[in-house]
Amino acid sequence: MTSIKGYTCSCCGEYHDELPISFGNLAPAYYEVAEPQEREARFELTEDLCVMDNEHFFIRGCLEIPIIGTDEEFIWGAWVSLSEANYKKVKEHWDNPELLEPMLGWFSTALPCYPDTINLKAKVHHRTGGIRPFIELEPTEHPLSVESRNGITIKRVQEIAEALCMNNGDEETEN
Repeated sequence: MTSIKGYTCSCCGEYHDELPISFGNLAPAYYEVAEPQEREARFELTEDLCVMDNEHFFIRGCLEIPIIGTDEEFIWGAWVSLSEANYKKVKEHWDNPELLEPMLGWFSTALPCYPDTINLKAKVHHRTGGIRPFIELEPTEHPLSVESRNGITIKRVQEIAEALCMNNGDEETEN
């Protein structure tokens, strides 16, 4: 297996000891595009759940993409919409996610380095042990869906890291 080493970033020209393999968004795309003064009135946002306008419901999860030739995964921390009924089930069984069936939803995070990722059909698989849910995308020809099925190369991971280099203030490295 290949190991993931540091790299010299083409964006900033600096050598980084580690290649980041995890990026995340702190809120669904709809929160990010709302006017800052509207956010408090329109959104209830925690680290894992979000309600918009008391009618749109979201959960945060992990889209895990195998890195080809390694034992590692590249992780996008992302948000998926849920129906109100499923959102209520999630809250009811928060401490016992093993009681939850996989739930259908719509990908609600705009990921850089891909064509529009908003509203890709997704399935949320709940996990125990305080681990965020696993996000499975519907198998389509969208590049993100293809990568989630087939994996990505270390070179592609580096391309993503370099593309996000200028946006580090907007992205987090936890999922």
